[in-house]
Amino acid sequence: MFRRLIYILVLILVFASCKNEKKEDFSKEFSIPDSVLYDGDLAISEAAINDIVQNISSPVEMAALIKSLGVPFSKDYLATTDYVDNYNTSYKKAIGLGVFGADLGYLNMYNKTGSVIDYISAIKTLADGIHVGQFFDFTTLKRLATNNQNLDSLMYISVQNFNQMDRYLRENKRSSLSSLIVAGVWIEGMYLVGEVARRSPSAELTEKIGEQKIILSNLMLLLKNYQKDPSFKELIEDFEEIQSLYKNVIITYEKGEPEAVEEDGMLIIKQNDKQFIEISDELMFKIINKTAAIRNKIIQL
Repeated sequence: MFRRLIYILVLILVFASCKNEKKEDFSKEFSIPDSVLYDGDLAISEAAINDIVQNISSPVEMAALIKSLGVPFSKDYLATTDYVDNYNTSYKKAIGLGVFGADLGYLNMYNKTGSVIDYISAIKTLADGIHVGQFFDFTTLKRLATNNQNLDSLMYISVQNFNQMDRYLRENKRSSLSSLIVAGVWIEGMYLVGEVARRSPSAELTEKIGEQKIILSNLMLLLKNYQKDPSFKELIEDFEEIQSLYKNVIITYEKGEPEAVEEDGMLIIKQNDKQFIEISDELMFKIINKTAAIRNKIIQL
């Protein structure tokens, strides 16, 4: 459980609460454009944001599903790090952090430590670009990434780094950048699953793609909290194109009988509800194609 949660990297931790932390004035440390400082209308409470984020599938959940189906690793699915210098605005850097974070989860799931270094380097470059690289212990991460036996330590240090970055963004009224990181993670995770489904269709992948209707609706609530920021306008419009396709996906639920189970020495009540997803192959491939087009647009920037 601990390992799975750590693998989420950005999704939960970028919105981890820091209400009890002593605030310091970092605003004079860097010159930041007003558009970057925009922090939305705060139409969603932090508790609601946490709930939304925790229900977004982590990149490792996506990668674990792919691997469990016996699908071999393919580097062709990954966003290249060759053009990381093209991510030349705070907006691009934040969403790029999410994309590369998702790819890092995919690489770690397949223990591709050789390629992990490139993605850690790209993440460090982008983090520096939005002035949070000082919280990223690149030297230690690079050392840990070269040894599969250090994977747990690698994840633990990554969590600390992302948590510190998030705290800094929040204290400087830049939480909009955190939502961009989440958007980057989601679109890349969807792209990975979609490309695998295109080549190796399966009922499990179809269901995973279909259930993203709910996830995307939640993500749109998060992004629209910053819709007055001009830099978000195009991203929201692009994601709305995917969302419009999901209108034809039907999700229903069947109430199940509760069951008492033991977890970690404690008795808990587990609700055995069932979810049913109706999505045609034609619609699924429309969603896959639209997702791929928007993802490729994002990484080309």
